[in-house]
Formats: sequence, structure tokens, C-alpha cells
Amino acid sequence: MMMMKNTNGSFGYAQMDKEDPEDMKHRKAQFMIYKTMQQADIASSSSSSSPIRIRICRLKIKFGNRLKRLRKSLIYSISSSVNTRVSAYRQILNQLKNLKRLVRIKQNLPTYTSTKTSHQPIFLTTSLI
Repeated sequence: MMMMKNTNGSFGYAQMDKEDPEDMKHRKAQFMIYKTMQQADIASSSSSSSPIRIRICRLKIKFGNRLKRLRKSLIYSISSSVNTRVSAYRQILNQLKNLKRLVRIKQNLPTYTSTKTSHQPIFLTTSLI
């Protein structure tokens, strides 16, 4: 253990006796433990001491998720509207093709002349709706 003695000098310096090597190693080890604990406290407090940084990060995540949802919903609505347009267009084209086939078939049939003239439609379509 260290012994400190006051000298009767004008500045009052303390004189130290020689320290035991085991005590010196123990004191150095305690100092190193203290320093590493202090550095760990500084590192942990600096990362958690800035609530503004955490808030900004949370806001970025929040806005990012909202933008992602908005983008996906827009893409879905655009694709669904395009798909409905395309499917409606295809249905109309298919109906027109069927109509053309019916007209061709009716025109190719032989016509019979009769004494009575009746006005009948060339074709009846029930599938246009």
C-alpha cells in the first residue's frame, strides 16, 4: 500500500514509498477495467443520447413504408384498370368476330323465294350484352 508523507517543504509535496509489484499490477488492472467501462458507457450513451437521430430514423422508416404502400397500391390499381380495359377490349373483339362469322354464314346460305315477302332480321344476337 502507498504511504504518503507530508514534508515540511514550502510547497507541501508528498513523498511516496515504493509500491509492491502485485499491488501495482492490481491497480493497473483496475485502471484498465475502469477505462474500458468508461469507454463502453460513452459509446452506449452517445448512440442513445441523440433522440433526434432516432426520431429521424423512425420517420424515415414510417415515410418509407407509407410510400411503399402507396406505390404498390398505385401499381395495382393501374395494372387492374389496364387489365380490365384489355379484357373488355378482348371481349368486344371476340363478339365482333362472332358477329362476322354469323353474317358470313347467313350470306352463304341459299335463299328461297316465296310469294310472301317477310321482313326478318338476318341474325339474332343474344350474346352482345
